[in-house]
Amino acid sequence: MKDKIVIGLNLKYYYYAMVAAVLTGISVFLPYASMDGKTVTILGAAMQAHGSGVDIILYGACYLSIVSAICAVLLFVMTSRKGVKLWQCIHAICVVSWTLLLFASRTILESAGIYSKFLNTHLSVGFWLGLVASYVALIFIMKVGETNIGYVPLTIMGVIWLFPILWIVLTAFREEQGYYVGYFIPHGFTFNNFIQLFSNPDKLPFGRWWVNTMIVAVCGCCINTMIVLMTAFILSRTRFKGRKAFMNILMIIGMFPGFMSLIAVYNILKGLGLNQSLLALIIVGAAGAAMGYHVTKGFFDTIPKALDEAAIIDGATRFQIFTKVTLPLSKSIIVYIVLGAFLGAWSDYIFPSMLFGDRQQSYTVAVGLYWMTDYRRIDNYYTQFAAGAVVVAVPIVILFVWLQRFYVEGLSGAVKG
Repeated sequence: MKDKIVIGLNLKYYYYAMVAAVLTGISVFLPYASMDGKTVTILGAAMQAHGSGVDIILYGACYLSIVSAICAVLLFVMTSRKGVKLWQCIHAICVVSWTLLLFASRTILESAGIYSKFLNTHLSVGFWLGLVASYVALIFIMKVGETNIGYVPLTIMGVIWLFPILWIVLTAFREEQGYYVGYFIPHGFTFNNFIQLFSNPDKLPFGRWWVNTMIVAVCGCCINTMIVLMTAFILSRTRFKGRKAFMNILMIIGMFPGFMSLIAVYNILKGLGLNQSLLALIIVGAAGAAMGYHVTKGFFDTIPKALDEAAIIDGATRFQIFTKVTLPLSKSIIVYIVLGAFLGAWSDYIFPSMLFGDRQQSYTVAVGLYWMTDYRRIDNYYTQFAAGAVVVAVPIVILFVWLQRFYVEGLSGAVKG
């Protein structure tokens, strides 16, 4: 095999890939889990858990491991680049199945009626050999196909990053109530958790919290974005006495965490009669918005001043330069500011929790969700809390998907000659 040459393949790693793939297939028939003297193979667990809804993960691990092992043997006889690429795709899905088994084992075995109290520490040699061998095989298959193996750690990190998101989504649809259930995949799924969020506003006014947060986020986003843009434009395009001192003062003040002034700000708002109101959140957010000018000013500095000079020759005012020249060329930085301002107001917890106190009707979603996780309520509201977390994420996802197309820079071809 080492002496054989196929364009686009590195066959010196083929033996290692084949051995690892065959070991992955063999592990299907080895003990999957052992407890109290009882042992079951992966294939046996799949057959006993048939129809449980999660047995597809077991069947996927079984069949894909066997198919991958068969592909390894067949390609040993007739090696082709397309065949290796197909083998790589099959084995990549196989690796995903083995990884999911780590989180679904308890649910699978309980569905099969094998164990009532199962932990991943009871997983036996068949599982651990299959899991390790599947990853090793994938790495060597990618080496054979001359695919950058950097995709493997990136994929693993991506799964780790997505795991908490998947967990909160599954919890949001979980039929079983309670805080801790001891398994990853729910036994039953329901939409009732989302319905309960909005069906009883007297006890759980989540709809009101969501509207409050949307009002604060939208108003704060619009006001803060304009303040930052105007401040950055003035500091980038004009020169006046005390400019550098002013910029240094803003930078120094911005180095101190905002919560240091919370008590003073709260007392000022209370003296003005604005405490426990949404208007207070908008005002406080706008008051400190100018201190975030640094990144925007740096972007405006990269826009050629020749554009401003050309516009002045044509009779444009400073405001017209700002609105008709600078802003159209600054879509990417505007998106950055909008997302930052919206996310900051949408997820803010510290100041709203102190400002609103026990006035539940004025809560934002961050304060409301924390209220649901209090030790006196968490057992009753935990699945509703997870559903609320999913609902809260929807506007952020929509906003990001809508604005991401504006990240592309718009300066190319702006200056001619």
